[in-house]
Amino acid sequence: MKFLDQAKVYLRSGNGGPGALSFRREKFIEFGGPNGGDGGRGGSVVIECVEGLNTLIDYRYQQHFKAKNGGHGMGRDRTGAAADDIVLKVPVGTQVLEEDNETLIADFTEVGQRIVLCKGGDGGRGNAAFKTATNRAPRKVEPGWPGEERWIWLRLKLIADVGLVGLPNAGKSTFLSVTSRAKPKIADYPFTTLVPQLGVVAVGEREFVLADIPGLIEGASEGVGLGHRFLGHVERCRVLLHLIDATEENVVDNYQTIRNELAAYDDGLAQKPEIIALNKIDSVTEEELEEKVKAIKKASGKTAHVISAVIGENVEPLLYALLKVVDDSKADEQAEMEAEERKQAGEDATTWRP
Repeated sequence: MKFLDQAKVYLRSGNGGPGALSFRREKFIEFGGPNGGDGGRGGSVVIECVEGLNTLIDYRYQQHFKAKNGGHGMGRDRTGAAADDIVLKVPVGTQVLEEDNETLIADFTEVGQRIVLCKGGDGGRGNAAFKTATNRAPRKVEPGWPGEERWIWLRLKLIADVGLVGLPNAGKSTFLSVTSRAKPKIADYPFTTLVPQLGVVAVGEREFVLADIPGLIEGASEGVGLGHRFLGHVERCRVLLHLIDATEENVVDNYQTIRNELAAYDDGLAQKPEIIALNKIDSVTEEELEEKVKAIKKASGKTAHVISAVIGENVEPLLYALLKVVDDSKADEQAEMEAEERKQAGEDATTWRP
């Protein structure tokens, strides 16, 4: 399946149906009154978050979604048929933005969330609704109320536990393929990965989701190399795994390049927990590796893991370290939720009156 993380779509809800102009005309009923029914409601446009999707590719082939109009009112006080709603299905992690591509309308983080973006127009009233004591035969009816229309942007930000970042050709795709069942394209040239990839990593009897984004370059936070869009996919991750190519001459410069881009894109992204790993250690000498580990620790204040993804060396301890950070983050999140619930319960108790 192809990957698409951004799409612009046009939405239009249906107009309400017009009311009916009708009078009762039956044998032996001399003064039949008005019996025109109301029009039906127009269809609305709804966006719903569902399971089983991880891309917005469906919106590459269809960009216009128009709901049908409500049915006409009919005689004998019959209301017109309501039109069906149109439901746009999106994956977890989708954001809905206004046409300016900046103003956030909705952020779907859980399956089952729904929002009505364009409400269908109400049906017009038939002439039966206008009957009064002084006007027994009204000929007035209402047209249906118009629907709504708008352009919106859909933007997908993958939801994963661990975000994999690094310069092009750092071995991110190899790491993803070795640790999960994902099958990304792997080659010995930069920018082999062109779209984000997700993989489920098994650690003992536990699992976590790993997101591999295309390699970042200097200026990524400003959109160079589409980096601005790719960085959005690691915004929701609990921890960043920063892979550095140990065969590069200046690993500190490579580390600082990525850190600068993370900070420039979003300070919150730069503040996320980070684990550093020097990859491809099978291609460097022990002396070189020791120097580079010391240089990284001096620059970052963290001890880098040393791994070789292609042969699986030291990969398992790294996975357990990532899992621990993920578990700690979930525990902190749960504690915050419980504290908020207790606070809310306390406020409710103080405001209660017998």
